[in-house]
Amino acid sequence: MSNISLELEPVKVSDETLIYVLREMLGAKVIRATYQSQFLQGGTVGDVRLISGLAETEDGSELPYKVVLKRQKKWKRRGDPDSWRREYDLYIADFGEVFSDTIRCPKCYHAQLNNDETQIWMEFVEGVSGQSMTVEMYERAAKELGRFQGRLYVHKPSVLGNISNLSEVDFTKNYYLHYRSWKEVYDYIRSDNCEIPKHICNMLINIDESSDAIWERIKSLPIVFCHRDFWVENIFYADGKITLIDWDTTGWGYMGEDIASLISDEADIDYMLECYHRCIPAYYKGFSEYTDVLSHQTDNCVWELILIMFGYRLIEWYKFAESKDDKQLYLNILQKIYEMGL
Repeated sequence: MSNISLELEPVKVSDETLIYVLREMLGAKVIRATYQSQFLQGGTVGDVRLISGLAETEDGSELPYKVVLKRQKKWKRRGDPDSWRREYDLYIADFGEVFSDTIRCPKCYHAQLNNDETQIWMEFVEGVSGQSMTVEMYERAAKELGRFQGRLYVHKPSVLGNISNLSEVDFTKNYYLHYRSWKEVYDYIRSDNCEIPKHICNMLINIDESSDAIWERIKSLPIVFCHRDFWVENIFYADGKITLIDWDTTGWGYMGEDIASLISDEADIDYMLECYHRCIPAYYKGFSEYTDVLSHQTDNCVWELILIMFGYRLIEWYKFAESKDDKQLYLNILQKIYEMGL
């Protein structure tokens, strides 16, 4: 498992681009603007900045503004090599039209592709996110996701059919098979010196041994438009409405994949069991507003998807964690997942 080591150049904002963006955002004839850059998040291949300042208009008004500049460097994700530019491709295709008033993506004011780097100027989203979200907010996010996926499943908007750069249906399966082939984690849970409790190891071993049958069950689920990074840091809740950021892993997948992420991907451990029991019914309720396709489904496979998507990842994090606190955290998450299956 190698780390990506690409580097982005320091952020430089051209006056021409900034004025164009501000005219689009403010709907005013901006003639000049001041700006300052504040780091929001990023890594070795991506960089997200809050650009803020005052925009001066032709009539002499000064308007305060906040806008996000997201830059993404070209890199190859295993099994999904064009994901680095997917968010750019989605915005260029105007995929924002598939959303509703209650669930949406940030508005895009300008997007450009410069050789091997994308730059997207988008709305600064405010709201409750991350570990500050309550169980009720998780539940609302699950229901709105169900409505969103159910509506697209039924109506099949043409814009999605025209986008070629989407992750494939079997991305999750291939991700799992790759992890399972990695001896560092596969052999570890089967070894005598494994420090993880046996009942947790056996939970994962049983999934491996039953994986063919599990995938047959998963394949009977509806194929839906998945966010594929549907975790609390990418969800913003405000006034009962949901805004989702970071669409670079988006594509076609099986119903329940995003709910598995919501419940288990670095979620608040104190909420995990309650979220499991409340978010799945909320998600199904939202989806069922558009179709009765679920009436014949007796198994939603969410628990299995949680293990497939996060089981070996958590084993990796546990094995290579540098602190006892981190090790205990990953063990606690695995224990919660075990309790979900009881």
